[in-house]
Amino acid sequence: MIELVLPLIVGVVVLLVLSIKVVPEYERIVIFRLGRANASLVKGPGLTIVIPLIDRALKVDLRTSIMEVPAQTGITRDNAPISIDFLVYWRIADPLTSVLKVNPFDAALLGLAATSLRAVIGGHDIDEVLSKREQMNEQLKAKIEETVRTWGGEISSVEIREITPPAVVQDAMNRQLSAERTRRAAITESEGQRQSAINIAEGEKQSAILRAEGERQSAILRAEAVRQAKIIEAQGEAEALTAVNAVAKDIDERTLLLQRLETLQVIGASDASKIVVPAEIAGIAGAFTALAETSRSAK
Repeated sequence: MIELVLPLIVGVVVLLVLSIKVVPEYERIVIFRLGRANASLVKGPGLTIVIPLIDRALKVDLRTSIMEVPAQTGITRDNAPISIDFLVYWRIADPLTSVLKVNPFDAALLGLAATSLRAVIGGHDIDEVLSKREQMNEQLKAKIEETVRTWGGEISSVEIREITPPAVVQDAMNRQLSAERTRRAAITESEGQRQSAINIAEGEKQSAILRAEGERQSAILRAEAVRQAKIIEAQGEAEALTAVNAVAKDIDERTLLLQRLETLQVIGASDASKIVVPAEIAGIAGAFTALAETSRSAK
């Protein structure tokens, strides 16, 4: 009896172990029960029971994945071949739809990305392809996502990594780049010369201003010195006149008479052939006689 029960118990334990599934946070499992699946049979995260022999479980990873699309050659609107490789960041948004609509998801996405790239390139000239990378990223993402959403997926972003134009275009770009460098160098040189000329002219102007200011200050100082000299000279003359007037007030008639006689003596002693005698000589003689009498009376 024990020999019959023991295998039965072991079988039940094995079935229980196989029935218990632990689903991580970043995964979901889609259960096909007798071949059918619906939204209620999408389980996780956590502990999930799967009925052996009746249920079939498929794991679906919900994390964002990176797909590298190898270089694809497309023809631009102006018939120039160009090679582009890019990256696609994608994730599963609806696990049930992704399992039911497409298989395998990543291979289908790769083919869709390659054909979408050619369609986007065909709508642009080569100059636009080379210069409008961000715009092409958005257009490529929108075109891929339009189909991926029906598969239960979601496109996070599309990033063009490298654009390889044909050799002829590369040569033209190199020549254009060289010409642009030459042009910028010429502009920089002319700008330097212009700035140098401006600086020289500004320096000369400042120098002329300083010279003129110096001359003006010098003229002012000279004029001020002359003015001060004239003022001092006038003050000296005024003081001299004041002193003369002060002394003249104290001179009496006798002093004046003596000064006149001394003047006549000097005139008489000169070698001149002509002597001019003042008209008031008689008055001077009378004054002198009166002075002599006054002196005798005083004795």
